[in-house]
Amino acid sequence: MPLSLHDFLQQAQMLPVIDVRSPGEFAHAHIPGAVNMPLFDNAERAQIGTTYKQVGKDAAVLQGLDMVGPKMARFVREAQALNPEGKQVLVHCWRGGMRSGSMAWLFNTAGLKADTLTGGYKAYRTDVLTSFAEPRNLLILGGKTGSGKTDILKHLAARGEQVIDLEGLAHHKGSSYGAIGQLPQPSSEHFENLIYEQWRRLDPTRRIWLEDESKNIGRCHIALPLWQQMRTAPVAFIDVPRPVRVQRLVQEYTGIDHELLVEATKRIERRLGGLAAKQSLAALEQQDYATVAELTLVYYDKAYLNGLANRNAELVNQLPISQDNPAKTAADLIAWADAYAEKGVLR
Repeated sequence: MPLSLHDFLQQAQMLPVIDVRSPGEFAHAHIPGAVNMPLFDNAERAQIGTTYKQVGKDAAVLQGLDMVGPKMARFVREAQALNPEGKQVLVHCWRGGMRSGSMAWLFNTAGLKADTLTGGYKAYRTDVLTSFAEPRNLLILGGKTGSGKTDILKHLAARGEQVIDLEGLAHHKGSSYGAIGQLPQPSSEHFENLIYEQWRRLDPTRRIWLEDESKNIGRCHIALPLWQQMRTAPVAFIDVPRPVRVQRLVQEYTGIDHELLVEATKRIERRLGGLAAKQSLAALEQQDYATVAELTLVYYDKAYLNGLANRNAELVNQLPISQDNPAKTAADLIAWADAYAEKGVLR
C-alpha cells in the first residue's frame, strides 16, 4: 500500500526500510537507516536507461524483467531476514514508481507485507529542504578555534538541551585540520538527510543549539534555508583565552599522524603568510605543537572574528570563559539561555 511521507517515516521507526535504487544512487545519499537492496546494479540501470531512450519503454521493461528474474528468490530471503518475526517491510525507489512497486508486489506475493513511499525518495528530499525553512528557536554556540564547542554541545545534550552537532554529522571539524582522525565525509545531500533525521524529531517549541559554522564544513554544504536561520539567530560567543585553547589543541592533536598535520598546515600556507607558515612547519618538525597552535590561531582567530562581525551585533552575546571546563560552560550557557528567554535580549 502506498504511504504518505509522514506515515512512511512513522512506520520507519519500527520497520526496516528497503531502498531499491541502484548502489550508486544509494551511496550518494539515502534515508538514514535504510538498507540497499537494488533491483538493478549500476551497470544494469545504465543499460535499461539506454534501451528506454533508444528503443522504448516496452523493450526496457522486458530487459529489466530478464535481469530481475534470477534475483527474485534472493530478494525475498533478504527481506524476510530483515524482519523475520513481523514479516513487514517498507520499500521505496526514486519516484515511488515501477521499481518499488515491483519489489513490493514480489514481497507481498511471497507472504510479506510491503508498503511503499508515495513519491519515493524524491518526495523525501523535497521535505528535507522544505523543513529547514520552518522557523525554529535556534541558539548558536560561537567561539574561536580550540574553545571546545563540540564537548560543550555534548554536555548541553546530557543536560536535556536539544542539540544538533553539525561537525559530528559532517565528520569534519571545519578547519584545514578538520578531517584528521575523522570518518570519510558524506555527500552534501546525505549530510542534509542526516541533519533532517534529527531536525524533524526535535520539539519546535524548545530551543535548539547548533555550533557557529561557515556555510561549508569541509566538503559538506549546509542547506541554504538552515544556513539563513543560523545567521539570524542569537549567538552565545564563549570568549576563551588563547593559552587555554592552545592547551586543548595540543591535547587533541598530539599523537596524530605527523604527515597529516604537515599536509594540513601546507594547505593554509598562503593564508598564514610566508614567515608564520615557515615557523609552523619548523615547529612541526620538532613536534612543538604548542607553537604550531599559537601561530595558526592567529589566522583562525582573525577569520572567525571577521565572520562574527558580519552578524547583527545586537544578537551576539559574549560570555567570558576562563577555563577549559565544558560541563561548567554548558551549565553557564543554560543559565544564559534561560535569562535570554525571559528578558528577550541579554548581552
